[in-house]
Amino acid sequence: MRTIANINDGWFFLRNNVSGEVALSLGQSVQLPHTWNAEDGQDGGNDYYRGLCWYAKKLVTPRLDKSELWIEFRGAAMVCEVFLNGVKLIRHEGGYSTFRTNLTPALKPVGQENLLTVSVDNSYTRKVYPQKADFTFYGGLYRDVNLITVPKDHFVLDHFGAPGIRVTPKVSEDLKSAEVTVEAMVTGGNEVTFSVDGVEKTATVKNGSARAVFTLENVHLWNGVEDPYLYTAKAVLDGNDTISSRFGCRTIAFTPDEGFFLNGKNIRLCGAARHQDRQGLGNALTKQEHEEDIALLLEMGANTVRLAHYQHDQYVYDLCDEKGLIVWAEIPYITEHMSEANENTVSQMTELIEQNYNHPSIICWALSNEITVTGGVTEDLVKNHQRLNDLCHALDSTRPTAAAHAFMLSADDPFVQLPDIRSFNLYYGWYVGELEQNNAWFDSYHAAHPNSVIGLSEYGADANPQHQNGKPEKGDWSEPYQAVYHEHLLKMWSERPYIWAMHCWNMFDFGADGRDEGGKPGQNQKGLVTFDRKTKKDAFYIYKAYLSKEPFVHVCGGRYTDRTENETEVKVYSNQPSVSLIVDGKEMGTQQGDKIFIFRVPISGEHTVTAVSGELTDSVTIRKVDNPRQDYIKPGTSVTNWFDREDEIVKDGFFSIKDSMGDVKANPEAAAVLEEMMAPLQEKILEAYGDVAKNVQLPPEMLAMMEKMSVEASIKQMGPLVTPEFVHRLNTALNGIHK
Repeated sequence: MRTIANINDGWFFLRNNVSGEVALSLGQSVQLPHTWNAEDGQDGGNDYYRGLCWYAKKLVTPRLDKSELWIEFRGAAMVCEVFLNGVKLIRHEGGYSTFRTNLTPALKPVGQENLLTVSVDNSYTRKVYPQKADFTFYGGLYRDVNLITVPKDHFVLDHFGAPGIRVTPKVSEDLKSAEVTVEAMVTGGNEVTFSVDGVEKTATVKNGSARAVFTLENVHLWNGVEDPYLYTAKAVLDGNDTISSRFGCRTIAFTPDEGFFLNGKNIRLCGAARHQDRQGLGNALTKQEHEEDIALLLEMGANTVRLAHYQHDQYVYDLCDEKGLIVWAEIPYITEHMSEANENTVSQMTELIEQNYNHPSIICWALSNEITVTGGVTEDLVKNHQRLNDLCHALDSTRPTAAAHAFMLSADDPFVQLPDIRSFNLYYGWYVGELEQNNAWFDSYHAAHPNSVIGLSEYGADANPQHQNGKPEKGDWSEPYQAVYHEHLLKMWSERPYIWAMHCWNMFDFGADGRDEGGKPGQNQKGLVTFDRKTKKDAFYIYKAYLSKEPFVHVCGGRYTDRTENETEVKVYSNQPSVSLIVDGKEMGTQQGDKIFIFRVPISGEHTVTAVSGELTDSVTIRKVDNPRQDYIKPGTSVTNWFDREDEIVKDGFFSIKDSMGDVKANPEAAAVLEEMMAPLQEKILEAYGDVAKNVQLPPEMLAMMEKMSVEASIKQMGPLVTPEFVHRLNTALNGIHK
């Protein structure tokens, strides 16, 4: 009979490229899951250790009789080689998928000790993805490792890490029954007994596989978060080896005008993307951390999650099946197309599909993410995507392919239409442009491509909860601006039913060791929840207001305690129709509203402010102070008030920073001044962002939007590079040029 034993204990680790034997004698004792980048991969500086390290462990040969002993790695980042007693058994390239190898041929006699050594390497290579992206590439044996004992005749263990059993439900048009095909791949053996829902069927093994077809009358559908019902398929080989898999019966469909349909019902999909790492742990997570992440998504009211930018732990897909979260699944084919790694994209996609085929939560296989950023669209890139697209269809005819395109890619490029469905990563209102340009982009795309299924796969604004601003503006890294940003995007989504899914970037802050922004080096802070999962930013609650059925009220600005204004804005998020505000026990007023309630409150000392809706309450404390708290604003990130009065900027008949970029560039003299003065700043940006920024090419539609922006708004995009002195000099120069 098959047995599975976890062997996370008793390992020795050495951060040195020597040998497994040395690791056993000189290494430190560690317990898996383990990463060597838990600290240096999230402290900033882009200097975390990337190299080859060793793990070692002693194994005593068990009595196997006629059985075999296999080892299973659920994730080893990024390139892994496994040795037993000095014999190399396998090399695996790709840090996010399951792989196995047979230990039996290299085992010593029963009762003797064996030396298991594993090299794991996350150093730079152009042959394995990912290599260039905005997240830390943690190294290590960061997921479970298991020993699997199986009979000599057994269900296969070496087919791309797949579970050995494949379940394909086909629901009838009236949604009342389902035909379920169950297939199993075997090594040896004669007969497989399958069972589904109490019914057994026996099939003969032919050419290494067996299959049976079941009919489920009055089928219980897997219906997302409303009712995520799961069946179990079981297979027994010759009465010895046994495997099983849960599955769900459901239909999925997409239309250009109404987006996603589950079991014939239109579902507005809205949720977030999720990176797998956590502060202080890196990517070495246990089931507890995975469970907490899924629970937070559900608390927010999400019905979908984008599991980015790689294959996640099998336990996460299991949780999504159980809880009903709709999943976007993808491989780490990201940022930079490397022709040398084309074969690696094929192997990683094959593993993703073969290992996750049975999960009803997964509705698409995503080919790549922002893959055109550094090199644009090339012939080899398109050819490789077509190959991946065909591969997905060959391995799985039940799900569409998808892609997440960079907002720098022209929406009219034919490459956009290559997958079955597609989404864009848009950052208008943060990296470029203004919030309203998100609306304009989608309206323009849908009008130009009415037969194209389109979604929003990334959007977001960084926020450090410590940073507060009574008058939030783009680029201030404040919690209030992040909330305003997401208010806008949620309203935009709610008014456009054709957006098939919207995935906020990101559910959680995550490790990006190359970043040093917003007061927290080594982190991307676009999360709705902090890296340690301890703080839900205010933006979390505007999603809850739109998405959750759980009644609640939330007073924003709970961390904005000390305020200099005499009258302050108090914003409340709620999914209730009316909210009352009570200040120091006295009711200030009641508002009927839709998700966002804004009150004006005079302040003179310390006050307790409470929002009430029925039995629901939430309170914050605010204080009137004379001087603003400096820790509310990260130096270099605040938006500068460059002029005291409007008339200092504008002169009738002359150009100024208030004019649009397009109008200024249309005048040769003004354009020359602008180009000359902006050139040094642009060079500094290129220095800061390296090759990625140098290679970015903006599409015509984005350039057209940016031309409508004022010079003032455009230079604000450069943040701390722009000084008040520079702005005054630029405006003075423009003031000297007649329109």
